[in-house]
Parts: sequence; structure tokens; C-alpha cells
Amino acid sequence: MKKLKVIELFAGVGGFRLGLEKTGHYEVVWSNQWEPSTKTQHASLVYEARFGNKNHNNTDISEVPISEIPDGDILVGGFPCQDYSVATTLQNSKGLIGKKGVLWWSIHRILSEKKNPPKYLFLENVDRLLKSPSNQRGRDFAVMLKSLDELGYAVEWRVINAADYGMPQRRRRIFFLGYHKSTPIYSHLKGANKSEWTHNSGTIASVFSVEKGHKSPKTFKIKGDLVEISSNFNEEGKLSPFENSGVCIEGEVSTIRTFPDYDGKRTVLGDILQNGEVTDEFFIPQEDYPKWEYLKGAKKEVRTAKNGFEYNYSEGGMIFPDALDNASRTVITGEGGKSPSRFKHVVQTQKGLRRLTPVELERLNMFPDNHTKLEGISDTKRAFFMGNALVVGVVERIGSALYEKIRQVSTNRGMNN
Repeated sequence: MKKLKVIELFAGVGGFRLGLEKTGHYEVVWSNQWEPSTKTQHASLVYEARFGNKNHNNTDISEVPISEIPDGDILVGGFPCQDYSVATTLQNSKGLIGKKGVLWWSIHRILSEKKNPPKYLFLENVDRLLKSPSNQRGRDFAVMLKSLDELGYAVEWRVINAADYGMPQRRRRIFFLGYHKSTPIYSHLKGANKSEWTHNSGTIASVFSVEKGHKSPKTFKIKGDLVEISSNFNEEGKLSPFENSGVCIEGEVSTIRTFPDYDGKRTVLGDILQNGEVTDEFFIPQEDYPKWEYLKGAKKEVRTAKNGFEYNYSEGGMIFPDALDNASRTVITGEGGKSPSRFKHVVQTQKGLRRLTPVELERLNMFPDNHTKLEGISDTKRAFFMGNALVVGVVERIGSALYEKIRQVSTNRGMNN
């Protein structure tokens, strides 16, 4: 089987590309990265420095003409988590328009307007997508599933915490795969037992195994058009109907809570440290220890709001310094810089307490060392990239599984014809 051609959106510094290329089965034919809020396109500069600028686009994806995007077998990307409500319907046959600037509709536009849309989708988002917005839990995901269904795609999803499968960071994200109805996998999924697919035989389950389930999945149909779903989905419900795993085909959802099953090798925070190679700027001056201890510690105190209103504030303590014998906490975009913070990682070394270096943050996302090192890019910006990135190992394993599933189902189909 030939390499699959990839259209990569919201490319950042190239986590999806790294994971897919490591499998040897994928070739990126077009990529896009655009950061609307900054003049200098730092992430795009890093991407071009690592992968070259051929077929790389650094403009607003919502304004790129469809004719400029080549055909690909698979569209991939970690798109931003936004409000996916459908604002209105249009008079013409397209039928819907999402809020301007919501990048889900850029994916939708490419899938609906390309003459040869990609047969497969591989997308990533934060896990709260399954529960948002708070007044209509699950609506945003329902809008997505329904819009993909209308475009002819079945979807399987799973929330994966990378650390549950031996990777060095506790980073929980939803990954979903889409299969166009023209593919053998779509037919295969349609005829499959959905619980069996989610627990054993599905693409994601084949590389991220889960405890074998005894409960039956929840099943329901996503009814109505996108505008109705946007207005009415789960209006009364306090909980989202979507569990952390499931499939949706022809508007029928089958969803169940799964639990990771892994007893292999584990990489922990202590394994990725650059011991002995760290410059003084990452060490915390002793006079700052009390500030760090206060921010990391448990609190019960009276605080005053800007309007003068007094309120009781409390929060639990955090492990300080971070445990070296466990996977790290989630890296966030504010990880860089010297100022004391509750959320930055701090490790104990022989020389004293210090923050993590850009290379260590890259290792926590399983990027190559110094992937984001480039003249004119600060350590703080490099930390920001890693707060936005995904764990490359997760992409690599799902990418391998998808390629294998396509090959396997196509071969079986050939033998059955």
C-alpha cells in the first residue's frame, strides 16, 4: 500500500506531522499554520525550519481558496476548542453558517467543497469538547458529529491520557477518526458490533487497549438539523450523553466509558531531565522559594474582588517540587518565564530547585530535542509551543493503527469479492 497523502491543518510546530512521518506510512502534501493574534508567525517559522516551506501555507485557513488545497487521503489537525453553535441558515443549499472565526467550519468547508474530499480524518481536541457548553452539555460534539454525518463520515473517538499508556506526560485529549462512506472501513464499522469495535477491534482499541467491558453502551440518535441541534440538544441534561469512547455512524451514537489497560514500560519525569546540562537561569533563587511555596500550597483565605466584595477562597495544595517517579503534570502554555507560578513544573536537583528547560518540555511531548530552537524564538515562546502541542507518541500509534486497519480491511474485502 502506498503512503497516504496528508492535508495538515492548524499545524503548530508539527506534532501531527512528526507522529505520522515516524510511522513511514504518511506524506504531508499541504500544511497550514496561522496565528491570528501575532504579527510574527513564530510557530510557522519553526515548522518551515524543520520541514521546509514547500506546500506550506501561512495565511488564515478560512480565506484560503479550496482550489489551492491539493487532494489528500487524510485530513489531520488539532483544531482550537471554541463555541461551535450554528449561528444561522443561509438561503442557498449549503444550509448553514457557523460563527465567524470558528475553525471547525474551515474543516467543514474543505470537506464539503472539495471535489475529492479526503477519505479519512484524524483530529484532536481538549477533552472538555465532550461536555461543552455548560448549559447544553455535549452540544458542540453533537454539532460536529451531525455535520460530519451529513458529509458522509462515520466517526470513532476516544479520550486518551498519554501517561496511561506509559508516555511521560499526563495529557488528556480527545482523538477522533473519520471514515468516509466510500471506504471499506465505513462498511466494516456499519456491520460491526459497536461495543466490540470500541473495546477490541476498532482502530484506536488496537493500539490503546482498554479493560474489557461488561456494560452495554448507551445508544441514541442525533435528531434534527444542525440549527435544531444547536438550539435544543440536551437542554435539560446536567450531564453530557457522550462518554470517553464511542462511535457515530448514520447519526446513531454508541458510547461507553472505557478504562485503560496497560502494563508496559513507563517513562516518568525523572527520565527526561537534562541532568548536569542546565544553565543557571533555570534555577530558582532561594529568596523566591516562599513565593513558589505559597502559590503551590493549600489556601483558605478571604479575598477582595475589584468591586470591594469579600469572598472566601480555597484551593488544595500541589506536590512541590514535582514527583520525579511519575509522569509529569500537563504542560500548559504559561510554562515559560521566571515568575513564580502555581502551574509551572519545578524539580529538585542537587544544585537546588529549578524550572524545566525547553528541551525537557519537548521531551514531555515526545518531540525531538531542540525541535523548537530557532534564532529569534525565546525560551518562553518555546514553552508556549509545548503547552499547545500534542504528545507525538499518541499520534504515531493511532497513525500506525489507521494505516494497518485500511490495509487489513481492503485486503479482506479483496479476498471476499
